[in-house]
Amino acid sequence: MDGAALAARLREEVKQEVAGLGHVGLATVLVGDDPASDVYIRLKHKASDAAGIAAVDYRLPAGTTEDELVELVEELNGDDTVDGILVQTPLPEQIDEARIMRAIDPMKDVDGLNPFSAGQLYLGRQTLVPATPLGVMHLLDEYRIPIAGSRAVVVGRSSLVGKPMALLLLQANATVTICHSRTEDLARHTLDAELLVAAVGVPGVITADMVKQGATVIDVGITRTEAGLVGDVEADVAEVAAFLTPVPGGVGPMTIAALLGNAVRAARYRRGQLAFPLI
Repeated sequence: MDGAALAARLREEVKQEVAGLGHVGLATVLVGDDPASDVYIRLKHKASDAAGIAAVDYRLPAGTTEDELVELVEELNGDDTVDGILVQTPLPEQIDEARIMRAIDPMKDVDGLNPFSAGQLYLGRQTLVPATPLGVMHLLDEYRIPIAGSRAVVVGRSSLVGKPMALLLLQANATVTICHSRTEDLARHTLDAELLVAAVGVPGVITADMVKQGATVIDVGITRTEAGLVGDVEADVAEVAAFLTPVPGGVGPMTIAALLGNAVRAARYRRGQLAFPLI
């Protein structure tokens, strides 16, 4: 499943939408100097620039206090040139991540982590949805993967990927099982899956003998090793699966494309071009 090609097309569509809107502003905030987070931010800015989105990068020292970060978020909430706000995680240990996500204006919450955004997804009244699972749904649609009535297994229960992924699949009428680190006999569940999503960040946790013949396998995990970037799914799964996302070049590009789409959606909400659904 070629995520890079689909993402390129979606980014072009975003570029056309941005041109029609005239201005879309995205603010990213990075606290500290985590190398992986720095790479993610730079990739997001590169894609934003190419799409015509005005992205501003805020870099704060690792010792930034929780109150200082909340103050910045509140300033960005009130800035009319900013349509979307993204606070890169993980945050330093002295900062309560949940409080920061609560502080972001739900209408600007392009990561979909504010409790309002998460609650709307839970209720099936989506506003802004986390970009990675949203990108996965775009991929499934592109390849016409049957979801309704299928058995789906999501390995991972994070708030950014696993839980919203399960909810999106459930709302598309799949029968969904969530597995995690405490799941006993993981293979017993994964072998039932017509659609398997691995999102735990553990290299090779899914092997060929754990995958049903002809299944669709989505590899969200990405880990840097001495051998290069690897996913949660072993290479030999390609011999069993009917569809498989590569690492890199699968879900990663889709995440960035979906994030840009969220920025445009946020801009349309703020301009009254889309109704912002309320509970």
